[in-house]
Amino acid sequence: MTDKSMEITENAQPDPKDYSLCGHLINAFSIIGKKWNGLIINALCDTEAMRFRDLARCISRCSDRVLVERLKELEQENIVQRQVDHGIISYSLTTKGKELKPVCEHVHNWADKWA
Repeated sequence: MTDKSMEITENAQPDPKDYSLCGHLINAFSIIGKKWNGLIINALCDTEAMRFRDLARCISRCSDRVLVERLKELEQENIVQRQVDHGIISYSLTTKGKELKPVCEHVHNWADKWA
């Protein structure tokens, strides 16, 4: 390789259409951008733990079946944890999920201004 070809390679800008460069971002949006997930995370940001029926009441337009699906998906992503205490099931955010609280706040601010 000549010095000139090395210089071109080193100074080359990434192709903005090459989305493989932002795989983490794509993965993050596929999780939090899925219908109802943002609302579930947001509802859990404001509390230590929430029972299923209370969560369902907060997100009343989401069917129970879909809410259960989304909660399971968020559990698999280690964003939500499910606890059973004396037969009472509740959900809360994991440490990973709690780190989304500022993201939710920024989305709220953006939505207030633009949506």
